Amino acid sequence: MSPVMSRVVLRRIALAAAASATATALAAAPSVASAESAPRSLPLSDPQSGPLASARPGHLMPLPIPGGESGDHLVVTVSHVGQADGKYELTCHPGGGSHPDARAACDKLDSGTRWGKDPFAPVPQGSMCTMQYGGPATAHVTGTWAGRPVDARYDRGDGCEIGRWNALVPLLPEVRG
Repeated sequence: MSPVMSRVVLRRIALAAAASATATALAAAPSVASAESAPRSLPLSDPQSGPLASARPGHLMPLPIPGGESGDHLVVTVSHVGQADGKYELTCHPGGGSHPDARAACDKLDSGTRWGKDPFAPVPQGSMCTMQYGGPATAHVTGTWAGRPVDARYDRGDGCEIGRWNALVPLLPEVRG
């Protein structure tokens, strides 16, 4: 093997070892014990160029909101579900409001809130979705989550929308049928 080829091979081995060590360290890192102990947050700039860009992924923690207000307040309006129809308010950190299961709804949202992921994102344009109808249920979620405005609409018109709805149960009511 030529000296140039040897250096290329050694560089690839070194990069693979470094990636493996980083993945192992991240997997062993401690996580937040519960949603109740999670810090309140303010929006941050892009984590790839913002003030925490040099922090290891998985260790990025939102900044606390001055004055102790969480800013996590949502209004959920549900229609065509049955007994769960109505308008509910949800506050998190600590959980409260008129939502029938505020603690579980806050926990669900906390578990889906990550850098680069929006728990309220619509189905991406061009997605391949099953032609499955999940019923006439609709929901509208407005307010603020993790310091960002929320204005999301939900229905159960195809497989992607059903999956999107189900990903937010119990914030949105479970629909059987």
